[in-house]
Amino acid sequence: MKLTKKSHACVRLEKDGRVLVLDPGMFSEQDATLGADAVLVTHEHPDHFDEGRLRAFLEADPAAAIWTLKSVAEQLSAAFPGRVHTVGHGDAFTAAGFDVQVHGELHAVIHPDIPRVTNVGYLVDGGKLFHPGDALTVPDRPVETLMLPVMAPWNKISEVIDYVREVRPRRAYDIHDALLTDLARPIYDRQIGALGGTEHLRLAPGGSAEL
Repeated sequence: MKLTKKSHACVRLEKDGRVLVLDPGMFSEQDATLGADAVLVTHEHPDHFDEGRLRAFLEADPAAAIWTLKSVAEQLSAAFPGRVHTVGHGDAFTAAGFDVQVHGELHAVIHPDIPRVTNVGYLVDGGKLFHPGDALTVPDRPVETLMLPVMAPWNKISEVIDYVREVRPRRAYDIHDALLTDLARPIYDRQIGALGGTEHLRLAPGGSAEL
């Protein structure tokens, strides 16, 4: 499996000539879904879900499909019947040749006065990779590669470190990092790397790794 990091929380996975994209939101590149067979969306916030882009994605390829939770699916499904699939915690499906299991139900708490939206994470190919969206969800099975949300209005570095410790992946790659300045990155790299208990890695947008 080839992992390609796009800006912020978006990643592309390639295997056997097929492409699966997760969370192509407003901060990710315009070509993030180009050539993709399927897209997964974790939740409705615009840094993860760009409605206009996904409509264009579905219009461009009649075979393309999307898997997501109800709040996102409702905005797309009427125009693309049978191609926008609603999923929730405990579901399993195959998208673009990848086996996917759904974990989690709610977005992390931003503030007690802000209602929590739904959020799901996607475990790909039996634990080869896990993308949690905007929550610190711990799957009920081992994870090889954790896509780690390092910087957001809803988290702090101690929570990020404890999350890595609890999931115990073989490696963790940073995502959700558009708000993290270059000045702060060495601090995050040093502390997560020293205290997380696993290999902590970072790809620049457009960078790739074989998993």
